[in-house]
Amino acid sequence: MRLPTLAALLTAALFTTAHAGPLIELSAEASRPAANDLLRASVFAETNGGNPAELARQINQDIGEALKLIRSYPAVTVKSGQQNTFPLYGQKQKLEGWRMRSELLLETKDAAAVSELLGKLQAMHLALGHFSQSPSPATRTAAEDAATRDAISAFHTRAGLIAEQFGKPYKINQLRVHQQGSFQPLVPMARAASLMQAADAVPMPIEAGESQVTTNISGQIELTD
Repeated sequence: MRLPTLAALLTAALFTTAHAGPLIELSAEASRPAANDLLRASVFAETNGGNPAELARQINQDIGEALKLIRSYPAVTVKSGQQNTFPLYGQKQKLEGWRMRSELLLETKDAAAVSELLGKLQAMHLALGHFSQSPSPATRTAAEDAATRDAISAFHTRAGLIAEQFGKPYKINQLRVHQQGSFQPLVPMARAASLMQAADAVPMPIEAGESQVTTNISGQIELTD
């Protein structure tokens, strides 16, 4: 069997190019809101002193009491976070003591429960380290799907409008889909130290709000005869 020569291949490519209709690049996008129904927070116990064993005992006791409280809220899941011990140095880099810190990570879709819980944990002398609000995976996927349908529809509308102005039908040569979302990052709580001094278990104000999920459709259409 004879293989096609390079000249034949080039001739075929030129023939195809010559008969291709006008190529047009265009894009369209659509956005949908997604409820920030997933809340994540970190709380920590921290203490300083000269006896590491005594510090560990105190930290473990504080974390143990916090876990008892957290587990009384079925809607809130918890897992251990970072555990750190830092040396404290004074003048001339002389070791003067230790700082120990233990963290718990919370996750829930129940804003009322975590608001009340965080207030109680702060009253127990735990500090709030970080807090974030974002759409849960299922909520984000539903918003992405809806935005994608809207963006594809908008792309077809724009392509049809362009083709109509030229009086020709069109076909899609290529298509690219890009999705993005403006989600709230995990935010450090600058006032954590002052919150540790709270005397009463005051619920933490939470306003979940929404994030925007955007789908961008870009591609190339060819006007045909």
